[in-house]
Amino acid sequence: MYRSHVLVCGGTGCTSSNSAAIIEALEKEIEAKGLKDEVKVIKTGCFGLCALGPIMVVYPEGSFYSEVKVENVPEIVEEHLLKGRIVKHLLYDETAQTEDIKSINDTNFYKKQKRVALRNCGVINPEDIDEYIAMDGYQALAKALTEMTPEQVIEVVKESGLRGRGGGGFPTGLKWSFTAKNSANQKYVVCNADEGDPGAFMDRSVLEGDPHCIVEAMTICGYATGATEGYIYVRAEYPIAVHRLEIAIKQAREYGLLGKDIFGSGFDFDLHIRLGAGAFVCGEETALMTSIEGNRGEPRPRPPYPAVKGLFAKPTTENNVETFANIPQIILKGASYFNSMGTEKSKGTKVFALGGKIRNTGLVEIPMGTTLREIIEDIGGGIPNGKKFKAAQTGGPSGGCIPASLIDTEIDYDNLTAIGCMMGSGGLIVMDEDNCMVDIAKFFLDFTVDESCGKCTPCRIGTKRMMEILEKITSGKGTLEDIDELESLASYIKDNSLCGLGQTAPNPVLATLRFFRDEYIAHVVDKKCPAGVCKALLSIVIDPDKCKGCTLCARKCPVGAISGTVKNPHVIDQTKCIKCGVCMDNCKFKAISKK
Repeated sequence: MYRSHVLVCGGTGCTSSNSAAIIEALEKEIEAKGLKDEVKVIKTGCFGLCALGPIMVVYPEGSFYSEVKVENVPEIVEEHLLKGRIVKHLLYDETAQTEDIKSINDTNFYKKQKRVALRNCGVINPEDIDEYIAMDGYQALAKALTEMTPEQVIEVVKESGLRGRGGGGFPTGLKWSFTAKNSANQKYVVCNADEGDPGAFMDRSVLEGDPHCIVEAMTICGYATGATEGYIYVRAEYPIAVHRLEIAIKQAREYGLLGKDIFGSGFDFDLHIRLGAGAFVCGEETALMTSIEGNRGEPRPRPPYPAVKGLFAKPTTENNVETFANIPQIILKGASYFNSMGTEKSKGTKVFALGGKIRNTGLVEIPMGTTLREIIEDIGGGIPNGKKFKAAQTGGPSGGCIPASLIDTEIDYDNLTAIGCMMGSGGLIVMDEDNCMVDIAKFFLDFTVDESCGKCTPCRIGTKRMMEILEKITSGKGTLEDIDELESLASYIKDNSLCGLGQTAPNPVLATLRFFRDEYIAHVVDKKCPAGVCKALLSIVIDPDKCKGCTLCARKCPVGAISGTVKNPHVIDQTKCIKCGVCMDNCKFKAISKK
């Protein structure tokens, strides 16, 4: 029995910030102080507050140390673990603002969250099946196999109101029932872990922090639908997630929780991992299955749908990581537990990767119906540097933007669809007044142009033509007719593309046209970028009344575009200027600005 547990984040974010070295230093220091039998160090999953990594939490006190460095370890061990004195100056600021140390659950970042899919992330050692079992792990599987029929399992999932968290929002129980009713000598379960949206890391964090819940959920799905084999398709760029999945599958087999006659029920099920090469189109379910089969990842026409003819032409159920992560709790606690959260048509919680112009970058899980304002201002801590919130991009390259005027929108499937956005897998990129919305639309469209598989003409050629129009507009050569053509082309591609990638590729353009058309008009009529982002449409100038002639800007300019004598105002040769902004960054008198 240990008197203290030290949990250190071992997710990708904190690992990249050297948390592995912190764990090593902790273990050495603890042994040196003779505390090896009293203090246990645990490498766990993502805590959520990624901007503050590496993160360390000491229990039973719940002391939340943030931005920990290797050189901080001796002080934490000496003062806190040996002498029992919390090291206040190393704590997360908000937890140490009063005399009593505030629990991390009472901080602004956590107190409005409700963790279901992320319930074990940052709580257990993801590489230890016993810790998962201690948190009620595999009890839902035992309940399903020994107390419920497959039909009853599907009915509970239906009653819960769980909808697919991969973007489409299709009712999960209904999808399972389609596969269940089709007879075949072999059926499959597939987990889509090919998270490809820029800025998204929800699924990765679940796999890194709680891989056993996916193993358990897929096995339950296999029982409910009549499948005996499953595949987890995960991108190769997630090495920590892959490693922990391999460990989880091996441990589950050793415990008899995968393989033959699970729980003596006569039900057989096993899992395999397949690595994706990073193609965004393989997030589409038919392209993903084509890739698992060893072929080029291209979508297939539907119908037939995967429930009839999916992986290896057999009935298949496919869900993404977050969808599966909710299943064990639904089975264990009942449908009413899950559908008591959320809104009328969007039940439960949703995980978002919160990024961009926001103070608290990280992973959040909120009840459906939480407003965008609560996410940005309360959980996210607001926009840094005194800037104004401008928009939030949801759904990545497949989604749209929510403007500041709609910041009180309740986040659920129907509300987002109504304003031309979509939930997507859960990326939430926050933008401030310094972002150009035309440039944002171009960024996401550039991504989908690169990621188009090329199988259908509307997507392959249409998105390229849209990209050319956007480049024309941002370079100052656009016309009002170009805006009309862009909108018309976007609608055509949306209606005629083969798969979800092409059908949703125009969304960022259509959303920005809807809410920020004035910025497009400014680009083509005034030949100005209101945000000062599009380089071809801006000039960097020196105010002669503010310039002191210190010559620093001229010395720093990489292309020699600035001239002038000491103690006299300088000027910028616009024909040479590359708009890099180095002069602005170095001017101590704020005499240089964009126009």
